[in-house]
Amino acid sequence: QVHLVESGEKSVQAGGSLGLSCVASASTYNSQCVGYFRRAPGKWNEAVAYISTGSGTTYYGDSVKGRVTIYRDNIQDTLYLQMNSLKPEDTAMYYCAADHSPYCPLVGVYWGQGTQVTVSS
Repeated sequence: QVHLVESGEKSVQAGGSLGLSCVASASTYNSQCVGYFRRAPGKWNEAVAYISTGSGTTYYGDSVKGRVTIYRDNIQDTLYLQMNSLKPEDTAMYYCAADHSPYCPLVGVYWGQGTQVTVSS
């Protein structure tokens, strides 16, 4: 069992930046596919970004590509998502997620409690 604890609610104006973090209860980030989903009101889950510890590659969703960076600290068991040039359409609940497999794409076996991100225009 893996427990993921996310950072608190974030608010920022359009064009601004913010960072999310997710701490795992076990040595998760050096042996599993990990990343973030988001869910905006009335929309489906969207994969924002994830890291494949099996291949060492990262994936970014088309809507955030070029504005988001995902990285992990294996020693601190913490996953980070840095988001820049934020837009109102980035407003959503962001969920940290982890899989059993080190290979992606991210399915989302384990989920954090979610972090509300609000971008105002």
